[in-house]
Amino acid sequence: MDPADILEHPHVAVVILTWNGREFLKTFLPSVLASTYPSLDIIVADNSSTDDTITFLRQQFPSVRIIQTGGNLGFAKGYNKALEEVRADYFILLNQDVEVTPGWIEPLVDAMDTDSEWGALMPKIRSYHHRDHFEHAGASGGMIDSLGYPFCRGRIFDKVEADTGQYEEPMEVFWASGAALCIRPALYKRLKGFDEDYFAHMEEIDLCWRLKRAGYKIGVIPSSVVFHVGGGSLKKEDPRKIYLNFRNSLSMLYKNLDFLELVWKLPLRMLVLDVIALLKSLMEGKWREAWAIIRADWYFFWSWPRQVYKRNTTRKRIQHHAIGFSRVKESGYYKGSIVWQHFIRKKDHYSDLY
Repeated sequence: MDPADILEHPHVAVVILTWNGREFLKTFLPSVLASTYPSLDIIVADNSSTDDTITFLRQQFPSVRIIQTGGNLGFAKGYNKALEEVRADYFILLNQDVEVTPGWIEPLVDAMDTDSEWGALMPKIRSYHHRDHFEHAGASGGMIDSLGYPFCRGRIFDKVEADTGQYEEPMEVFWASGAALCIRPALYKRLKGFDEDYFAHMEEIDLCWRLKRAGYKIGVIPSSVVFHVGGGSLKKEDPRKIYLNFRNSLSMLYKNLDFLELVWKLPLRMLVLDVIALLKSLMEGKWREAWAIIRADWYFFWSWPRQVYKRNTTRKRIQHHAIGFSRVKESGYYKGSIVWQHFIRKKDHYSDLY
């Protein structure tokens, strides 16, 4: 490759966090290595795998840089630790169970270069196993409703749409998926990256919410396409995943909601909607799921002083680094209730909401 061609392009670091991911890396890393973008580092950050991931990488993919985080730190802290050692114009955080397509990086970089207000972008994410369908973790752009429930352009709760080209236009959204997240390194570091208390789940939504509060835009560029297995670390029905989703969602709401919204939305989530979810689990005999919901709400009460501290420090940090007014309710924010629309009115498609 011509060195001059490399110098003309912003430098991109694709960072793949792994834990015992040998088989995923064996399957999907070749597609990443085949990326056509000229100025590119490919890095695997290992969260102290207990299998032979490191040996395998050194033997089979010697060109890949390895960063060892020093422990099984989870998604949030693992990335924070690894990215301290990475220098690039743009980071692309990529799950270990993602297959990329030719030319997937270029549209993301072009968009970032064109508009400095883009804080983070994502490609369109389709299912690896059902390739004509969107994938749960992002689909064609992440949205959120007025009570903090995330959904996607192409996925509402567990209802995933077929991709028939209905969501092809690039657009501003609320959150970009952590499965394939392109972000400006300076912003990542100024806002202190992912919330390490989260361990995994909701951390990318929380980070995007903070970026939007600081005046930056979050977007999806569907001309960039990747395929995601999903559930590569924790299965959907795993009680640990349910616990993290409920716990982290409450923390995210408390940290980011305006005070006047917080005083009624948080109690509504905890005392009404979480209780309904708990009762549903009990009626279905899902005892471990019910216990996960109880533990999540209990953790939030127990950690109240820390939640107050994080809310205050987050507000000050955002005010210090803001470039303009909050964009939280400009795009990707659904003013209604996605719970009501989906479970009561039986709306299964994003396009049905508008």
